[in-house]
Amino acid sequence: MYLSSIDRPVADSTETADRSRRRGLTVVGGNVFALGTVSLVTDISAEMVTAILPVYLVFGLSMSPLAYGMIDGIYTGATAVLRLIGGYLADRVRKPKAVAGIGYAMSALAKLGLLAVGRSASAIGLVIAVDRAGKGLRTAPRDALITLSAPTHALGRAFGVHRAMDSFGAFLGPLVALAVLAAAGQAFDAVLVTSFCIAALGVLILVLFVRDRHDERPPTVVVSPREALELLRAAPVRRLLITACLLGFAVIGDGFVFLLLQRREEISLGWFPLLAVGASLAYLLLAIPMGALADRVGRVPILLGGYTALVAVYLLLFGPLHGWPLPAVVLLLYGFFYAATDGVFMALAGPVLPEHLRTTGIALIQTGQALAYLASSVLFGLAWQLWGPATASRCAAAVAVLAVVATASLLINPSTDTTTNTEVVA
Repeated sequence: MYLSSIDRPVADSTETADRSRRRGLTVVGGNVFALGTVSLVTDISAEMVTAILPVYLVFGLSMSPLAYGMIDGIYTGATAVLRLIGGYLADRVRKPKAVAGIGYAMSALAKLGLLAVGRSASAIGLVIAVDRAGKGLRTAPRDALITLSAPTHALGRAFGVHRAMDSFGAFLGPLVALAVLAAAGQAFDAVLVTSFCIAALGVLILVLFVRDRHDERPPTVVVSPREALELLRAAPVRRLLITACLLGFAVIGDGFVFLLLQRREEISLGWFPLLAVGASLAYLLLAIPMGALADRVGRVPILLGGYTALVAVYLLLFGPLHGWPLPAVVLLLYGFFYAATDGVFMALAGPVLPEHLRTTGIALIQTGQALAYLASSVLFGLAWQLWGPATASRCAAAVAVLAVVATASLLINPSTDTTTNTEVVA
């Protein structure tokens, strides 16, 4: 079988591209490193809160698995429509940096909002929705900036560098939260205030060091809603969108994985945030190698390998492994899953989309994935509540297997289509 035009490696047409590849990580450019620094700082802020949020909601507020699943779904999927708005707006005004900056600022202010809502589950859900609205606005413009700041042949490496820096922030976040809690006498308010200050620093770095990038179309050419909708007429874009929905439905979310590990091995609640640290460390170490390997051997095989690792995670949660090897293996596989899928999927999508609709297209794909994740999170919480965690985990594994098979059939094409990556939507 042959990889479809979506994943066909792009030939380097100049000696400059060859020299750039040999220079290794420098090929990704300073703008990618600046965006990575913003994500690193922002993720420290975000993970300070999210690392302890599942414990706070499930054990502190005694939420049911279904209620937690609904809030967890909101955390990623309920504001997915704003991804489309942010993507379209960034393409229309040709200022992805400004749109991303608004999103980062919203998420920073949401940390202060959590201080005001107390123990109300509904109010916490509302504030989390605001935080995720900010993420929805910023994600597509940020990823589009990466695709416009690095050469096509190195997009896997560029996203690997960015995701490695992002995961380094996720690795540090829970550790900073533990340090703040220890210094402040277990005061959750201190974590939120510190988180806000760090998030504000991320916004400042974006403003000062990230350079805007946009396509080369004449200023008189304006992106219209009709033109954006015509993206769906391109078969490669439709395949990527369907794939994103299938793969999003296969993911139950970090909180559930960590809660299941905690219950299976009876891990002390005080050590719970370190589960996120372990997964982030694995992601950090593997993101750049997986991105570079995806550029070399093809992004679809690496993507499929990542979701196969996710199937193994679900099965191991209630498998024969016990004791310390279980969390070690699960967290390693979970980090590998993210390293092989998150940035790799965006690197796969970038060259398929025309530059003047790049942000809109990425937002469309991310929206489909987020909405599918929302449904998956709620359904998994319901399955846990009705059938128990073991049965729910095995059902999740079965769904993930089906998603991997369907993805392979969609993205691996036996045809010999010779269309290049940049022409498939012309």
